[in-house]
Amino acid sequence: MIRLHIAASAPEALATVVPLRAGAPPPAPAAAAVAATGFAGHAGETCEVFAPAGRLLLVGLGDDVAGEAGWHAAGARAAAALLALPRIALDATALVPDQATAFAAGACMRAWRFTRLKTLAEPDAPRLAAIDLLTRTPEALAAAWGRAGAGVAGASFARDLVAEPGNLLTPADFAERLALLTRHGVGVAVLDRAELARQGLGALLAVGAGSAHPPLLAVLRWKGRGTLARTAAPVAFVGKGITFDTGGLCIKPAAGMEEMRADMAGAAACAGAMLALAQRDSPCPAIAVLALAENATGAASYRPGDVLRSLSGRTIEVVDTDAEGRLVLADALAWAVRRYRPRAVIDLATLTGSIVTALGHHRAGLFDSDPALAEAVAAAGEAVGEPVWRMPIGPGHRADLDSDIADLRHCLPGRMQPDACHAAAFLREFVDDTPWAHLDIAGMEQQAEASDLHAVGPTGFGVRLLDRLVAMRFEG
Repeated sequence: MIRLHIAASAPEALATVVPLRAGAPPPAPAAAAVAATGFAGHAGETCEVFAPAGRLLLVGLGDDVAGEAGWHAAGARAAAALLALPRIALDATALVPDQATAFAAGACMRAWRFTRLKTLAEPDAPRLAAIDLLTRTPEALAAAWGRAGAGVAGASFARDLVAEPGNLLTPADFAERLALLTRHGVGVAVLDRAELARQGLGALLAVGAGSAHPPLLAVLRWKGRGTLARTAAPVAFVGKGITFDTGGLCIKPAAGMEEMRADMAGAAACAGAMLALAQRDSPCPAIAVLALAENATGAASYRPGDVLRSLSGRTIEVVDTDAEGRLVLADALAWAVRRYRPRAVIDLATLTGSIVTALGHHRAGLFDSDPALAEAVAAAGEAVGEPVWRMPIGPGHRADLDSDIADLRHCLPGRMQPDACHAAAFLREFVDDTPWAHLDIAGMEQQAEASDLHAVGPTGFGVRLLDRLVAMRFEG
């Protein structure tokens, strides 16, 4: 994670970033140089000059900045332009704390990179490691950064997990990484295969049966503080944690299968959100239930046509073993609802290719059983720049899942079915009356090309959304 320092000056910084609205005068020492470039402060525009005071990067804001997400984008553009420098400064002396922290959060998020497995030096590789946030009121800004920085830390934790290859992040490895959260006050418990069998999580067990790495259920708990910790039921996050997905016996095509190491991004986002809540000492109690498994092929693999008994007691006819995510979520959702009776449950999963067909790489799909919760999720996503789009679950979607031999089937026959809505209808069966929202984040968990906002690779989508959702809806 990038180191951030809040101070009145930054003598070691090799460049200073100055945000400017359209028409605003540039810093006096650089005015002549900036005028020669034609820089006008339009949104997305940047201008780099060398002034007597040092290297400056001006970042255009346009006539106004559209809330927190706009400042986040401006900071990300600044970092993207200066990734080759080891240390930069962000001039936030003219910004209020919320603007300054969003500006810094964007820069930190864009500067993230995963280098743990690289052993060869890369002369042109990004090396930005430290950012100074310049302000006239360091103490006030430090308090504000405590909240914003928690979201950045959680997103970075999730991105590191998603970047790991499947051979180095098995279900057991994932659970071991989660143990790091205990130092922040998050409780961590792990149910092994024997305990899953004892408690009856038959769907999760079936998905992981073909792998040499047994499935696990990881449970994270943040107790909250104050009155809410004593009186309120927790908010529950449920994450799909398929550490690698071959498709099982309905094996995937080879092309693109390497991307299935990121099929645990939902679980990673839930874990990152728990870290964010703990780091900012949220008063709201929360749990995260993470279904961890590897969907592999083997002598014990579950088969199309099998009938599984889930934790809820419902029997499920298996149609396609490559629709494994909704199976592990079914048990995780039922476990969360039964064990904790949460105020609300939100699940995150890289679940269907059809949501990418519908929404591309621009928004996650939002399905729900509670309009008020859905509105809060959407508002939180817009606030932090992780947008969602509400999708339907019609009566026909559930009717399509009727089975001749079991309580329901988990998908429709035929590969490549456009079934994001059917998947959501299936999941809804396992939350009882609990207010529920499902985020299908397929297409948002990774980025194939670098942009102003993100480096190539994992985005950490969902972490800051969940953190903001709790702050907006459940901490009052």
